[in-house]
Amino acid sequence: MRKFRVLPLLVAVSLAGQAQGADLMSIARDALIYNADLSASRAGFESTRAGEDIERGDLLPQISATGSVTRYDTMSSQSSSAGAAGGGGASGGAAASGGDDNYVGESVQLQATQSLFNATNWYQLETAERQTAQQALTLRADRQQLLYNVAEAYFEVLRARELLDTLRAEELAVERQLEQVRQQFDVGIVAATDVYEAQATFDLTRAQRIAQESTLRVNFEALEQLTGKQYASIDGLTEAMPVERPEPSAPQAWVDMASTQNLDVLAARAGVEIARSRLDVSRAGHLPTVSAFANYSYSDNNRDALRGHNEENQIGVEASIPIYTGGSTSAQVRQSTWSLEQTQYQQTSALRSAIQQVRSFYAQSVNNVLTVQAQQRAIESSRSALIATRNGYQAGTRTIVDVLQAQQSLFSAIANYAEARYNYVLNMLSLRQQAGVLDVDTLEVLNNYLSADQAVSLDISAQDNVNPRVDDTLSELGMDGPSPLEQSGDVPSRDLPPPEQLDSPRGGLGVDNLDELDTGLDESGGGALYDDSGY
Repeated sequence: MRKFRVLPLLVAVSLAGQAQGADLMSIARDALIYNADLSASRAGFESTRAGEDIERGDLLPQISATGSVTRYDTMSSQSSSAGAAGGGGASGGAAASGGDDNYVGESVQLQATQSLFNATNWYQLETAERQTAQQALTLRADRQQLLYNVAEAYFEVLRARELLDTLRAEELAVERQLEQVRQQFDVGIVAATDVYEAQATFDLTRAQRIAQESTLRVNFEALEQLTGKQYASIDGLTEAMPVERPEPSAPQAWVDMASTQNLDVLAARAGVEIARSRLDVSRAGHLPTVSAFANYSYSDNNRDALRGHNEENQIGVEASIPIYTGGSTSAQVRQSTWSLEQTQYQQTSALRSAIQQVRSFYAQSVNNVLTVQAQQRAIESSRSALIATRNGYQAGTRTIVDVLQAQQSLFSAIANYAEARYNYVLNMLSLRQQAGVLDVDTLEVLNNYLSADQAVSLDISAQDNVNPRVDDTLSELGMDGPSPLEQSGDVPSRDLPPPEQLDSPRGGLGVDNLDELDTGLDESGGGALYDDSGY
């Protein structure tokens, strides 16, 4: 048996360094087998269950045997007064002299006792059984928490990848915009300010993309921590996943499920029953105990002066009545009573917490459904706004800042849509967990909406965008093609002037020039640039 218990650990260690592709169910199965925390919880359950046998043993017969073999070496130098008075007869001389006595003795003892009435032992067994029941609930809760942790880590990887795709696309779009603005500046169409604006946006987007790549790697490592395995890639979430209101649709139905099935609430109720059993144990200290006993003893030795052996049999009933224990028994009863009250309050707190969590996750799930729908519309409206802004920029009615802001709004809408979808998935899983109905079947349903065609790879550099919305956006806006000015031939590159030397928006004049112009107009009687009204 021990070989088979060690085998899963050896397999986990051997597979820890092997990267492989997986979906949600395969990772969940790995976690249920190899997760260290769940294995520790299983060991804790077995340890608690063994406590039942310990307490049950006190109610069964207790039999013991004791045997001994002893060698005796006795030397005596005492003399008898009768020998001295007898005048030196032969027998008197023998009696008067000391001597040695060497022999070996053997003994065997058998003892048997049987409890006839001991309330303490019975209540201790009841306590152990209730502790096992509570530990079983704790094990189920740990298993359920592990399933949620696996799903959370899995979808956090997918979330990080979609956000990375969005940032990569935004970086590409801004880079394309920067190239166009730079070329326009080289031919004298736009001012250097537009170049600096585009460059600042590009640098910021690039920094965000680098940080998101790190987040994706960290999220992959979270999966490895749960299972002890590396995964080269995991299947991505498709658009086919429905985003619907929780079923049942009535929030009270979820509250009722939490009240009767939430594992933390059930464990807290089991804790109350344990406290009641411990109170019974304390009260049993005032009761008498009755037990039956039987003893048998046998002894013998090879001493020359003695013949035969000794045997002794005992059988009887023994009763013990506690009369005064210094007040410790009464103190134990008071202590157990307060402990019972404490667990009752803890049960109430666990129930209230479960109800609050269920209501919260239900409301968030419903909100996520509406948010996903709103973000879908926001993507379309942001795309239309960007197209209009770009056309306005080409017509000279919009600035490069307007284009960059509209572009950023579009990609933010795409990212927010991905965030809303994954928030919906995780909130629905949390809702089911708080209601006590999260299980492997729940993950199986989600697994049906995963596809290897949109797999997310640990090797970021070797993978294209997995978010179809990002690719469609780049294609529709023409951001994945060549620059419109790249076909105009080679244009000499102009040096950008330092920012502090750029012209101000007011007629291309610097601040110092404006002051000089104001002063000159005042001296010539032509009036200032502004009248008293400020215009």
